[in-house]
Order: sequence, then structure tokens, then C-alpha cells
Amino acid sequence: MKTGSIKQNTTFEAAPIDVYNLIMDEKKHAAFTGTAVKMSNKINGKFNIFDGYCHGYNIELIEGKKIVQAWHFAEDGWPDDHFSICTFLFEKVGNKTKLIFQQTDIPEHKVEELKEGWKQYYWKPMKKFLLRK
Repeated sequence: MKTGSIKQNTTFEAAPIDVYNLIMDEKKHAAFTGTAVKMSNKINGKFNIFDGYCHGYNIELIEGKKIVQAWHFAEDGWPDDHFSICTFLFEKVGNKTKLIFQQTDIPEHKVEELKEGWKQYYWKPMKKFLLRK
């Protein structure tokens, strides 16, 4: 299977730990996505988000700095046993956070769709959620 990758950078009006916690705290994650979320905070711990559309497990967690996870998407043509690797790096820039995101091993036919999906279902709602704090 041919695979591709995504690299995106975005900035949040919040501290790195707050952006990190939006992803890793299941209540906050559920609040900004509006869906059911189960999220482990342990290495090899599992997660299930968007009402089961995505699931996976944690590979590396450095609080406020880095998240590396294996993600599986319930998408046509996405093999049942295939995981892509998502890396979230949180960099403090003044009183903001620069998120450096990379997703690798995406089935090639899903790369463009997921590029837009991250923007629409993650970065935009995360920014709105943080503004309400």
C-alpha cells in the first residue's frame, strides 16, 4: 500500500500544557469535538475518539511538550490492522503555543481528506474552545 504524510503548523492562544491537555484529557477532548472520547494517559494506553471513528494507542507522552500516537481511521480503503503515526509537538512562542503536527503512514488516497479534517475537526474547534476559557 502506498502511503503519504501530512505536516501542519498552527498557533494557539494558550500555554503548551493547555493545548496538550485538550488532546490528552478526555473530558476536554470530548468538549471541543462534541463526541464521545476515551483517552488513556499512559504509554501503550488506548484511545477511542469521534464515537469510534478513530482509535489507537499512545507511543510517547511528554506532558506539555510531545504526543506520539498510533491512529486508525474508520475510512474506506483503510486496512483494519493499519495505523498511521501522529506526532504533536508543542512549542512555547511568547504567550502562545506553536503546534507542529505530523502524520505519517496514511493510505495515499486519504491524505488530502485528512489534511482538511485536521483543520476542520481539530485546530479550528481547539482554538474556539481555548478562547472560551
